[in-house]
Amino acid sequence: MGGSVTVHGGIVGIVGSWAATAARRLAVMVTLNRIYTRTGDSGTTGYGGRGRISKNDTRLVAYAECDEANSALGVAVAAGDLDDDVRTAVARMQNDLFDVGADLCTPIEPDPKYPPLRVTQEQIDAVEREIDRFNEGLEPLRSFVLPGGTPGAAHLHVARTVVRRAERATWAALEEHRDTMNDLTAKYLNRASDLLFVLARYANREGGDVVWVPGANR
Repeated sequence: MGGSVTVHGGIVGIVGSWAATAARRLAVMVTLNRIYTRTGDSGTTGYGGRGRISKNDTRLVAYAECDEANSALGVAVAAGDLDDDVRTAVARMQNDLFDVGADLCTPIEPDPKYPPLRVTQEQIDAVEREIDRFNEGLEPLRSFVLPGGTPGAAHLHVARTVVRRAERATWAALEEHRDTMNDLTAKYLNRASDLLFVLARYANREGGDVVWVPGANR
């Protein structure tokens, strides 16, 4: 199943331009023919094939934050010298984050022409299983963890905070548009940030956590 699209404003525009189509058809071959069109120069962008919304709309902010989170994960994979099992878990999360973006840019409506791509409880359950798997065998925490340690762990901590910001943005959008949004998107992001915390600890398992010492420098 093929399609030819025009991209507006980078990856966020991609979500607005074609993710709705991908969500409806569940699988789509995408050809990116043109990167700029100037259609966003008015401060608006296409929203899931349903007209245009402000680039400051909370729904757009939410999936833009998912884009930034995905980019942070890409840096962790490229520069972090991570173990293969961690890289596999991160790659799965990156794909899921695109699902989250597609969901966020496709409002819930009665009797859609095509079944939309939605984040599911099964995806959340899969992340929880990964949390349990990687957490097994790690030393119990006796203090809060400071970001650092290996380069991979540090990058994963950065990604964790960006995913958490994406979660907050999604909850803000849900407060305004709950009737047309899937709250599993926010729940997925919550579990994803938890998994990244555990993966960062896992990446530091040989050297140990960098821990907070309350009042150490007073």
